[in-house]
Amino acid sequence: MAQAWKCAGLRWSSAEGPALMWDGARPSPLTWGKRVSFGVVAGGVRQCAGARGHPCPVRAAVSGRSTGARCEECARLDRAHSVAADGIADDPRPYRVYLAWFGPGLVKAGITAAERGPVRLLEQGAVCFSWLGVGPLMAARRTEELLRAALRVPDRVPYAVKRAVRSTLPAGEEERAGELREVYGRAVQLSGWPESLEREPFQPVDHVRAFGLAGAPAALGEVSELVPGGSVSGELVAAVGPDLHLATDLPSTIGLPSALGLPSAIGPASVTGLPSAVGPAFDAGAPSTGRRGVVVLDTRLMRGWRLVPAEDGEVSFPVRQFRVAEHRQDGLF
Repeated sequence: MAQAWKCAGLRWSSAEGPALMWDGARPSPLTWGKRVSFGVVAGGVRQCAGARGHPCPVRAAVSGRSTGARCEECARLDRAHSVAADGIADDPRPYRVYLAWFGPGLVKAGITAAERGPVRLLEQGAVCFSWLGVGPLMAARRTEELLRAALRVPDRVPYAVKRAVRSTLPAGEEERAGELREVYGRAVQLSGWPESLEREPFQPVDHVRAFGLAGAPAALGEVSELVPGGSVSGELVAAVGPDLHLATDLPSTIGLPSALGLPSAIGPASVTGLPSAVGPAFDAGAPSTGRRGVVVLDTRLMRGWRLVPAEDGEVSFPVRQFRVAEHRQDGLF
């Protein structure tokens, strides 16, 4: 029987890009064109991923659709020690306030530890962002709340919404930064900023190239869950936040657009592989069935499953087709 692996999620580095992490902190660096190919052990059960580096004491089963991959008790423990959930109010580290843009009409405000740099924005899939200020944690938190109340800028954007607008991104960096510039201008005019927060100038940072989205074909759908005995195999086109965009053979449930072309650079001839010892999932390319397209795999769905190498072929996990629709944020614009 093939060796089974457990995925610990996708890790981003501003210098090295994305890497899939496996139990034991073993990384599989990801590059465009690399084949990602794995399956879930037949008859397997997805187990809770635990909390804060500790395994779930009861090894609880969790839903295949859960992106948190935690049982109720472990999720509660994880949130109890989270800055995002106000579980840590006395963190002495400086924090930065940022504005992030995910697509037309999608701007959010947030905070991140200054020492992390832009990694938090890469993890969230922010197409572009700008810092607003830096200071103590509670000052950063009050500024975030001020922006939410005064400008109706949310502190969360659902991933389903982020994915739906990636195919409608403007081509130029200046255009992509336009909404950020407008919100930044309104933000700095607000009264009530904490005195301990040092403001920072508007300097947009664009992640389209870092994500591999420049010239990438639009995704047609997303894997909705992993199931026992299912598999996926495809070449990596882009990676955005926790999402892998894979060029693969499509299941018959996904309709093809009238004109679908994939750049030859991501075809089988360009694929390189990693040794099998690095993970279950990286090998050379294989012939196509002719029904090719890009689907999105949220790597958070991989946690908790026992994964094994898979044969080439169409996606056999459930795939939900995207509906083309423009999103517009309520307020501001």
